Parts: sequence; C-alpha cells; structure tokens
Amino acid sequence: MFYGWTLVAVGFVVTCIGMGAMMSLSIFLQPLSQAMGWSRAGISAAGLLNFLGMGLGSFVWGAMSDRFGTRAVVISGGVLLGGGLVAASQANTLLQFQLCFGVLVGLAIGSFYAPLTALTTKWFTENRSLAVALVSAGMGLGSTVLGPLVRGLITSYDWRVAMIVVGNIAWLVIIPAALLVREPARAAGLSSAGAGIPAGPELTAAQAFRTPQFAAVAFTHFCCCAAHSGPIFHMVSNAMDHGISAMTAATVFGVAGIGSLGGKILCGLIADRIGAKRMILIGLTAQATAIALYTLIGSAAAFYALALGFGFSYGGVMPLYAIVVREYFGAKIMGTVFGALGAVATLGMAIGPVAGGFFYDSFGSYFWLFAGSAGIGLGAVAIAATFRPPQPVQVPLPTPSLAG
Repeated sequence: MFYGWTLVAVGFVVTCIGMGAMMSLSIFLQPLSQAMGWSRAGISAAGLLNFLGMGLGSFVWGAMSDRFGTRAVVISGGVLLGGGLVAASQANTLLQFQLCFGVLVGLAIGSFYAPLTALTTKWFTENRSLAVALVSAGMGLGSTVLGPLVRGLITSYDWRVAMIVVGNIAWLVIIPAALLVREPARAAGLSSAGAGIPAGPELTAAQAFRTPQFAAVAFTHFCCCAAHSGPIFHMVSNAMDHGISAMTAATVFGVAGIGSLGGKILCGLIADRIGAKRMILIGLTAQATAIALYTLIGSAAAFYALALGFGFSYGGVMPLYAIVVREYFGAKIMGTVFGALGAVATLGMAIGPVAGGFFYDSFGSYFWLFAGSAGIGLGAVAIAATFRPPQPVQVPLPTPSLAG
C-alpha cells in the first residue's frame, strides 16, 4: 500500500486527539465557572491564549519541520500537550490555568496540523485535496470523540480528573503514532514548477510572504476563522442557555464534529474536480449563512440540524487553504509558508472565544456574537474571490560578453 495513506491515518489520529483536547475547553467552561468561581470571559481567555500559542507554534514548528523533519516536531508536541493538560488540572488560580491550558496546550497543537498537512501535500500528486481533507478531518472528529468522554468524566468525578485523563490520552496515543511519520524520498527534489506555479526558480519563504497572493489567502483564512471560532467555542453554552440539558448540548457539539468530518471528505473530493478556490467560495458562503441562522433557533432539533450544516461548511473549507498554498508556492517551503498562514488564521480563531464571553457578560446572550461573526464570514467570501496564482519569478539573463 502507498505509504502516503499511512501518513494520512497518522495525521487523522494525531489531529483528532490534539484538537479534541484543546477544544474540550468549551465542555469545561461551565463546570470550571461553577467550581472555581471564575468568569466565563476569564476562562475563555485561555481559549484566546490557545489560539495565539497555536498560531506562533504553527509558524515555528512548521519552519522546524522543513529543517529537522516532521516526526521530531510531532513527538515534541505530543509531550508538551500531555504535560500542559496535566499541569492545568492542578491549577488553583485562573492565571495558572490560563498559562498551562492556554499557552502550553496552544503551543503544542501548533506542532500537529500545519506540519502534518504540509508533509501530506508532499506525498500526494493525485487525490491531494482528499488526502489533506482526511488529515484535517481528525480535527473535526476530535470534539465528537472527546466531548462526550469529557462530559461523562466531569459528571462522574470532577473537572480535574477529566483533564488528567485527557492529558494521559494525549501521551499514550500521539507519541507512538508520531513514530510512523516519514518524509517522502522525493520531497527534497520537488520544484515549484511541478506544483502549479509557472516555471522559474524555487520561491523562498521571504519571496512568498511578499506576494499579494499570500496576503489574500492569509486574510481570507483569518476572517474565516474569526467568523466560526466564537460560534464553535460557545456552542454548548449557547444551547444550555436555551434550556438544553448539559449532555444533550455536548452531543450537539459532537454532531457539529460529524458534520465537519463529512464536509472535509466531500469537499475534498469535489475540490479535486472543480478546484480549491471555487470550493472555498461555496463553503465560505454556506458558513456565513449557517452562523446567521443561529440568531433564529432555540429548540434541540434545530440545534442538531444547524450544528450538522455549520460543521459541514466550516469543516469543508479549512483543509483547502493548504491546497491553494501548495499550488501557489510549491513543496520546498510548504511547512514554513503554511505555518505562517496558520499563525495568521489562529489570530482570527483567538477573537471568537473572548468576543463571545464579552458579549455574553455584557448583554446576557450570544446574539451579537452570531451577528458579527456572520458579517465577518461574508467578508471572507469577498476576499476569496480575488485569489489569483502568483506571477512567475523572472530569471535574469546573463549579460553577453563583448570580449573577443
């Protein structure tokens, strides 16, 4: 069997556990507030630090994966993730929790998605969108796998026990899986010309960062993440505020993960046929529409239905940015460029959790969170419509000699 699919399976498992552990903060939100007396905005600040750390980590770990290899990066991230979760479980002050769960866990998560996605694009020429989508699908499934488990552990024991268990799962699953990560033999020899960029010298990371194409893709990704991060993070609390039980609200969160999984796979298959840009435009439009509909619903059935559609839309879009980067900038600097893109995107992800906490504490509901997020989502659609491949790098011609 082509080993690239083994790498896809590893990426799926690692991103599932890693992102599921980080996003479980939304399950801990209300129990932490009740048990420790911390405000929702204060706990949500750990989510802000998660995404800031993830953004910085994506760039640093991505550059390190280009230099030292992806296996070492993922193993290091697995060790750090488990340590951050176990340390956070022992926090007695809000600041201790924010540093352990926010900073350490966020930095650790940055070592998974960007480096593994970049490596996957190097393994595949055919079915590239599908392969990247499957790696990304683990991120969406993480909340489905760990959400009910965390909720059950909190109900049976307390939040500290639940967080210790998640930390140990991270160690026991991610570190052994990372040992299977392998670089493709031809990765060093790939050129940008073979990646969809007109023939010419291989772009350096500095050259790529100065192109308007990188700016357009990065700003679109930023707006996309800013639009959906708040609704995702506050999904459980919003449902509970409408009278939905805690366990039912956790399963609503899981349904969004199932929708995200389906969106990644189906949109990846479609993108291989109609192109990543066109599929991004379709997905971003659907995402903005789904977010706006959250201002109108209140029943459990409506929450389930919308969670499925919302998860499908944001899940289907997320892996396609990697395909655009691979096609525009080539394989050699993929880890660095996609890591930088991830750093910009996670700034958008960092806005939503804190904005949701602020709006709730200020107005007693999440209405303005959903309204603002929908508007930002429409902005992402407008920017994505400007995507164009970069111009070829011009090779200076040698000056003819007049001697002789």
